[in-house]
Formats: sequence, structure tokens, C-alpha cells
Amino acid sequence: MKQERIDLLVGTHAARLSERLQAHRAQLFPPNARKELRRFTSGEVAELLGVKDAYLRKLDLEGRGPKPETRTGGRRYYSSEDIQALRAMLEKGAKSPGTYLPGRRAGDHLQVITVINFKGGSGKTTTSAHLAQKLALDGYRVLAIDLDPQASFSALHGYQPEFDLLDGGTIYDAIRYEDPVPLRSIIRKSYFTNLDIVPGNLDLMEFEHETPRVLAARSGQMFFTRVGEILVEVEADYDVVVMDCPPQLGFLTMSALSAATAVLVTVHPQMLDVMSMCQFLLMTSNLLGVVAEAGGDMSYDWLRYVVTRYEPGDGPQNQMVSFMRSMFGDHVLNHTVLKSTAISDAGITKQTLYEVEKTQFTRATYERAIESLNAVNGEIEGLIQQAWGR
Repeated sequence: MKQERIDLLVGTHAARLSERLQAHRAQLFPPNARKELRRFTSGEVAELLGVKDAYLRKLDLEGRGPKPETRTGGRRYYSSEDIQALRAMLEKGAKSPGTYLPGRRAGDHLQVITVINFKGGSGKTTTSAHLAQKLALDGYRVLAIDLDPQASFSALHGYQPEFDLLDGGTIYDAIRYEDPVPLRSIIRKSYFTNLDIVPGNLDLMEFEHETPRVLAARSGQMFFTRVGEILVEVEADYDVVVMDCPPQLGFLTMSALSAATAVLVTVHPQMLDVMSMCQFLLMTSNLLGVVAEAGGDMSYDWLRYVVTRYEPGDGPQNQMVSFMRSMFGDHVLNHTVLKSTAISDAGITKQTLYEVEKTQFTRATYERAIESLNAVNGEIEGLIQQAWGR
């Protein structure tokens, strides 16, 4: 039997797949077009703001605040910019500060949330994306950083690495050891108001390859400070940073953990995944202990495990969740991210559940999934506020 060279075969497959993905993107989004966020119903906006829909109608009739788009049946729709404008207006008349603009105040430190897991398929990128977007909708100024060379977070937000990032413009450019660029120069505005993106691509693997050489040369450059040092440049511009890490405990993840003020570990509640997480935690503890001895700051405001892709009717999964709660107590979030066809179907079109029109799904399927995500993200928001002493 004739044998094939694996490098040529894999290269051919990669080229064909890349071409097909580009065609898929062109079908979803015309050439040179950028993703745009849908408009939100007045009911959705009222829920986001914590007011009654009738109050939004009253503001509209009085000519106060942004003018919504009116569609068939008198339904009112608001853009994400409109939502932020409403927040700013309502905050001026609020009885207590932070009611509608809940971000940092004087003395509050930047919240840097690192989302990690050793095993792929745990819902890490899905969790990161929904968290970053919901915080932005809730009025926080958010910076999302894609530290994963596979760049799924970037692709989800409209950046196809092998096409859009050929000339750099990723987080690697800011953390590389030679001729790094200012972080501010690579930050990109997203189609979500309040959410900025620093994309990633395969260039990030260079950081994993270069770091051993730098360490061997005893140059005095500390790899674990790279991410934290660049965040200082833009610290005043944001309330929260969300970092999507690669599914491995390499130099990138360790640098992200050193920069973090909080850690979110995604866990799929199955035995093999929990066993993998156990090994991940052991390795993390050992390696970060070395980093701490070298001067790294390993103190966090909070660490939580979030159960993802959870199926309440699955007996073994329920047993695994109960086991985790008995082991880790309050470090496991009370709410879980449910496994849902709505979330996976939205992903097919490179969207999150906050982006898609809910009319694309049956009402029960959508509401079940969005309630799950909102509950998890709301719990994390509570931890952020608690870290600020509120």
C-alpha cells in the first residue's frame, strides 16, 4: 500500500478546510462586511436595565433618551448604543451611584478574569464570550483578550485568523520579547458597545517557543509578567478584562494567571473531564508555586468552578456535580450553563445567544438557555461587585 507524507496530507486538508470556512463566512457575511449586532426589543432592554417596559415607552413618548426603531405592530427596538445611552441618562437621576452604570469607581481595581481549563470541549470559549458580552450589555467597559492560538473567540467575533490577521494585530504583538507594540494599538472595537477585542492567532505559539530560549539566556525578562505589564497601559479604560486561555498549562496560561485578579474554571461534569481537571489543578498548583517564589502575585479576589454543558436529566452528571459541590463547596457556582441546541445552533453561524434573534428557536428552548446563561453571568457579576466592596 502506498504511504502518504503526513505533512503534505495535513497541509492539503488545512488548505481545503480554510477555503471552505472562508466560503462559509462569505455566505454569512458579504466580503469586506463586518458583523453587526441585532437590535433588542424594548422588553429585553427593560430587563437589562431593571425597569418596566411601560417606563421605556413613557421615555419615548416624552422624547427623552434615544429614539427606538419602531416596527410592525408598534414594537420598539434599541441598539446596543441606545442601551448605553439609556444607562447614562438614567444614572444621572438614580438615587444611588452605580444603579445603571455598575462599573469601577474611584479606588476600585481592574477586574481581570482568566477563564481556563486543561481539556478542550469544556465550553471555555463559549463561557468567555457570553460573559464578556453580557457584562458589556450590563454597562461595564470590557476588554476581551484571546490568548488561545486556535483563536475561536476571535472567530466568534468576526476575525478569521488566517484571513484577517495575516499582518499581525494580535495579542502576540504586545507580549513578544523583541519589539513589542503598545497594547492600545491592537485593541479593536467590537459590534457590542462597551466591548473591545484583542484577537489571537497561531502567532501566539511563538510565545510558547520563545520563552524557553529567553529563560535559558537568563536575560532577566520574566515571562509571567508579560500580560500583566501590558494591561497597565489601558487599565483606566476598562472595568473588566476577560481572557480566554488555551486548553493547556503553558507559558501563555501561566502569564494570564499571574495577571488575573479572578479565575473561572469551566468543567464538563463527566468523570474523564473531572479526572483531567484534577491533573490540571495539581500541575497548576506546582507551577504557580514556582512563579510565586520568583515574585509573581498569586493572590486572587475569587476562584470559581462553573459547570458547563450540563444536562439536568443525566444521572451520572448530577452525581458528578454533587461530588464537586461536596469537594469544593462555595467555590462551585450555584448556577450551571445548560447544554442547549440553542447555544450550539447559534455557534454554527458564529454567534452567541445574545446575538441571535430568539425567534429562530422555539420559545421554551431559547428561554431555558438564556436564563441559564444570565444566571451564571449574574452570579459572576455579583463576585465582581463583591471584590469592589459592594
